[in-house]
Amino acid sequence: MSGLVLTLREEPRQRVDMTPLTPDRVAGKSLKDVGSTELLCGNRMLRTDALFEISGSPVVAGEQAKITIAKSSSKLHNIGAAMTQGTVDVSGDAGAYVGFGMRGGLIRVSGNAGGFAACAMRNGEIRISGNAGEFLGGALIGDRKGMRGGMVRVSGNAGPRAGDHLRRGILMIAGNADDYCGARMTAGTIIVLGQAGDFTGLGMNRGTVLLTRPPKRIPPTFNDCGRHDLPFLKLLLNAVRGDQSEFAALDAFGNRVQRLAGDRGVNGLGEILIRAS
Repeated sequence: MSGLVLTLREEPRQRVDMTPLTPDRVAGKSLKDVGSTELLCGNRMLRTDALFEISGSPVVAGEQAKITIAKSSSKLHNIGAAMTQGTVDVSGDAGAYVGFGMRGGLIRVSGNAGGFAACAMRNGEIRISGNAGEFLGGALIGDRKGMRGGMVRVSGNAGPRAGDHLRRGILMIAGNADDYCGARMTAGTIIVLGQAGDFTGLGMNRGTVLLTRPPKRIPPTFNDCGRHDLPFLKLLLNAVRGDQSEFAALDAFGNRVQRLAGDRGVNGLGEILIRAS
């Protein structure tokens, strides 16, 4: 695997748009060419080598291409935006819009990620070892299409409106999910191992929210359909668990759940499945 390493020299004073620095965009470029790539920082353009120390080897085109961002900062936004292949490893925190419009590849963040991670994502995988901000896998403000494919795994907590307008794909949250998780979902699956907040599933049309415990508040427009044994759950959870230890609890989830259908306030056909002891 080729390995380009970008080490942040110091905390930027303003936000930096990292969109040009994805494995597919820098493939075939020399380290000098990468260094001369201009990045938007606040209201001005700066060369990459003015912000980062550049080391390692040039990125070779292909699925095995890799970029490592060392000493990363929450001021670095749009990491992995629209990438189609390869791997981006982020050592530290990341700013907003991690994997925005992502179409393939893998992004791993060792720290926290800002708001709108996986926004409009179509394919690929994102792993966040810390917490994620608001609108995880959601839609841009004013848009009605959120995450449209792929998988996101968050080892910590997720902010408000995780999965807002989710259309396809899987969101897995090992910690807690704040209010309005799964609001206005069209399809897809959200799994929360911790506590989900108020108004989970509000306005959802289709899709599944899978919980280990009841949320703080469920909209009154959901119908309680009783308890059911759903054998497909074991197959689903075995397929999505992955190799992260924080999701090991899925092994003991079982097949028996309480099913809530809705949101009937919008004639929705979605479901909230709560683990039944």
